[in-house]
Amino acid sequence: MFNKGEKVDSISKLPTPKRDTELRQVWRHLRRNRLAMVGLAMLAIFVLAAIFAPLITPYDPIATNFKVARELPSSEHILGADWLGRDNFTRILYGARISLMIGFISVAIGLVIGVPVGALSGYYGGKFDLLIQRVIDIMIAFPGILLAIVVVTILGVGVENVMIAVGIASVPIYTRLVRGSVLSVKEQGFVAAARALGIGDARIIVRHIMPNCLGPIIVQSTFQIATAILWAAGLGFLGLGAQAPDPEWGRMLSDGRQYIRTAHHLTTYPGLAIFFMVLGFNLIGDGMRDALDPRSRKHR
Repeated sequence: MFNKGEKVDSISKLPTPKRDTELRQVWRHLRRNRLAMVGLAMLAIFVLAAIFAPLITPYDPIATNFKVARELPSSEHILGADWLGRDNFTRILYGARISLMIGFISVAIGLVIGVPVGALSGYYGGKFDLLIQRVIDIMIAFPGILLAIVVVTILGVGVENVMIAVGIASVPIYTRLVRGSVLSVKEQGFVAAARALGIGDARIIVRHIMPNCLGPIIVQSTFQIATAILWAAGLGFLGLGAQAPDPEWGRMLSDGRQYIRTAHHLTTYPGLAIFFMVLGFNLIGDGMRDALDPRSRKHR
């Protein structure tokens, strides 16, 4: 016969099964998606290149050298030089910093404004919801890039204003997305049970409803970063974004378009950088959408 202490000791020695958390499940299914891993590898290359740009290239991104102006790719300048003799590869590496910064910060602005507004609109409904949705309808009536152009025109050109403009243009997307998710989740039984226990509205929204809306928000944010980078490049191409001598990819495309016949590398390589960065985020977004969907995971 075991006494109570011996029973506790024997039970404590039994192996305990590892809990398979939701995060581990998402990562496991994401790893099985080869395209998502390709996108993650692309993004990792861009992030590492942006961080370690000073160690990768010896050139200054804004230092001019007219002796090598419009020089084609060579051993000294592997992607050639621009019209002022600046190393094209160096400017693309430093331009990745600007594009990533614009993408993440502008999406953060859209999240900070759009998510709370959408959550309150969906939860309370009524006249407040009606008012919010009419404002969102007006904003959606403008294409996103056009709305960003209007905001930049009002605020003025520059990287900071581009981030604000793109962030504001992202607000209607998050507001509509979160509102629809909240309308679905708030009808669930656990929300009614929380109300019956006397839990306040703020705690219900934050602790019970929003955690069940994170999946669509994460997926949309991944796609929205890619869209923000495209919009920022478009604004830079139009001269409304980063100003010279900042090495922003859209600005590089605009500066090099007049030499496209004689020095195509001035537009080809910045264009490819935009393409691969946007593609990487889109591939990750597709993988996250499948990994966060329980129905998709059951079929894998």
